[in-house]
Amino acid sequence: MSGHSHWATIKRKKGAADAKKGKVFTRLAREIVIAAREGGGDPSMNVRLGLAMDKAKAANMPKDSIERAIKRGTGDDKEGEAFEEILYEGYVANGVALMIECVTENRNRTVAEIRHVLSRSGGGLGDPGSVSWQFDRVTYFSIPVESADFDTIFELAVEAGADDVREDEGFIEVIGAPSSFQAIADQFSKANIVPDESGIRYMPKQEISLDTEQTLKVMKTIDNLEELDDVQNIYSNLEISDEAVQAMEGD
Repeated sequence: MSGHSHWATIKRKKGAADAKKGKVFTRLAREIVIAAREGGGDPSMNVRLGLAMDKAKAANMPKDSIERAIKRGTGDDKEGEAFEEILYEGYVANGVALMIECVTENRNRTVAEIRHVLSRSGGGLGDPGSVSWQFDRVTYFSIPVESADFDTIFELAVEAGADDVREDEGFIEVIGAPSSFQAIADQFSKANIVPDESGIRYMPKQEISLDTEQTLKVMKTIDNLEELDDVQNIYSNLEISDEAVQAMEGD
């Protein structure tokens, strides 16, 4: 996971610039809408909503914007009813597989935009199941090593049902089955441990290693996909080398 940890760090640095464009707020609002629609508007009873709200607050999203998104999700504002979650599977150059999570009110627009970006890179969309078999769906937490003790994290996570706890590139990573997310999150909350990143994601069973130039081309395509308003999250089976990270940081 080291390459992914590196890339996550780079994306956090880019986040400030993206926030100025309003794209981060749009993405966070849609996540809040979907979370509130599925589990209700009380974050103490809806782990996904609580997580989405924490992300929004960390990005300095205005309080009234968060509250409006919750109302859209609970049905107090009918505008939120139009949104739906869609998962797309596809490939980019050199056979790198992608899982693309979207929230949209216009399915035709979303698929057309994704297909356009992928086709320009020599890739394309696949049928359901054509890519997902290469990934596991997992609970994931990432905690900076300077903010928590590894042994404490290990004990809390394992007690809550985590399958793996490891330290990598300055972060303690906790991985488990999707069903373990709430129990692990509750344990960390009680211990006042605040993850840098948390959620349920797709993790590749095996990663593809490319040279630096090819890696940068794939990451550029992923970056272009992330620029689309309807795209929420992208997961790939690309291994990101230290050399590629250094090249990206130099951009």
